[in-house]
Amino acid sequence: MITEIDKHTALVLIDLQNAIVRLPLQHPVNEVIKNAATLLHAFHKAALPAVIVNVNPSGRWTSTRKDAKQATVVFTDEQLAITPELSTHADDIFITKRTWNAFFETGLHEALQQRSITNIVLAGIATSVGVEGTARAAAELGYNVSFASDAMADMVLEAHERSLQYLFPRIGEVGTVAEIIEKIPGALN
Repeated sequence: MITEIDKHTALVLIDLQNAIVRLPLQHPVNEVIKNAATLLHAFHKAALPAVIVNVNPSGRWTSTRKDAKQATVVFTDEQLAITPELSTHADDIFITKRTWNAFFETGLHEALQQRSITNIVLAGIATSVGVEGTARAAAELGYNVSFASDAMADMVLEAHERSLQYLFPRIGEVGTVAEIIEKIPGALN
């Protein structure tokens, strides 16, 4: 349940890019994207910052295990592009991450600090990977975290459900896009 979204809140959308939204997800991706777009519109309307994160591993996700396959992942520009259903604005904050966590070796924390952000709303794909990795780091950095449960998806249903049921309530508050928008100052005017 979402109890409050303060005036120092930013939306952080994780990996809603062409390569990721085409993965075999356990949730209807069109609904997830529609809900994320609704949330993004509400943040724009309320003049609150929106962070649009994509992932470009560029071969960084390799294993040191002897039995692991060593595959280099390289995305094309088209795969890196944010899905066109999201109406991003030029003044949104665009971050490219290279690991699960959008704070690791990026300018995200600094960009949020410059705007005096104390709360972030998280959504995106995959729930148990990019969203959870970013949420853990956000909590460690002292941000209040809210999760838009109907604007995220995962390739593994059990992983999605475990994040939403067990981990996210320990980090912050979980609610729907509608519940979050209802609490955003200026979003319903």
